[in-house]
Amino acid sequence: MTAFWAEPDFDAHESVTLVHDRASGLTAIIALHSTHLGPAAGGTRFWHYSDPAGAMRDALRLSRGMSYKNAMAGLPAGGGKAVILADEQRIKTPEMLAAFGDAVDALGGRYITAQDVGISEADMVAIAHRTAHAAGLPGQGGDPGPYTARGVYLGVKAAAARALGTDDLRGVRIAIQGVGSVGGGLARYLAAEGAVLTLADIDQDRAARLAGELGAAVTSADAVLGVEADIVCPCALGAVLTEASIPAITARVVAGGANNQLATGSEGALLRERGILYAPDYVINAGGIINVLRHIDGAGDAEINARIDRIPERLEAVWQESEASGLPANVVADRMAQKLIGRG
Repeated sequence: MTAFWAEPDFDAHESVTLVHDRASGLTAIIALHSTHLGPAAGGTRFWHYSDPAGAMRDALRLSRGMSYKNAMAGLPAGGGKAVILADEQRIKTPEMLAAFGDAVDALGGRYITAQDVGISEADMVAIAHRTAHAAGLPGQGGDPGPYTARGVYLGVKAAAARALGTDDLRGVRIAIQGVGSVGGGLARYLAAEGAVLTLADIDQDRAARLAGELGAAVTSADAVLGVEADIVCPCALGAVLTEASIPAITARVVAGGANNQLATGSEGALLRERGILYAPDYVINAGGIINVLRHIDGAGDAEINARIDRIPERLEAVWQESEASGLPANVVADRMAQKLIGRG
């Protein structure tokens, strides 16, 4: 693995910690991008990486994204992320979770962890037995997925209003890639509005079950971005918007809940050149972290929902500046966030 400071995604991160616990078999990376606005906050991902460099890349990119997400959401928190490197069988033991909790605790509150891909609410409870610096526990927000889904839904409506001239989604063709907690919740919101849905997931049975429930069509996860649609919503893993995938997109809007949708960042310009409105992922998908970090300032449900309700106005500010400046929406959002964390 290349030294982390030589990685293309290293962005003056404040610290990058490699954790290895021989007794439990834990190997993890905890990346803190910025604590300018408060403790670095972001979830822990449990994932099998065929190449350890992929784990470092994820930790660096996702932690930077959390800095930007938390800043743009107006939260008193910086950005961090952790990845636990799973084996091919994705074996996760109580001893590994305990060791990871100890590693988080050793950072002395500079990092607040929460759920991400591969980590359950029960896992977070186990981690919280070893550290006070865990968020999204039962009674403190819980599963962030439904809150993320609601924010993405509001962002999709805002994007439809700007690109299609209406936020009435009846008959609007929307394709969703990934129908887990976020994508599935989004699909239910959109179906209730009368949208015409096409669903895809690497778990084809899950996509088929939800499609049967909602009266939606199904396609493959690889093909869904290119189906005939007005809006496409990437809600699975990141880096799906590439020089190869963007030319196949027929939709006028890309607005989804996945993190790091742009493979390198330069793809934002390709979307703009093609006249496709892009909702920067860390702006539209902030609902989950808004909910998870409620304990930082004691926010209740009403305030959490009010903060999520402001996602469309933040997106609109990005799109207005993009239109005025001619810059891609992702570049505009990055510059806004960088100013907020003292790096602009």
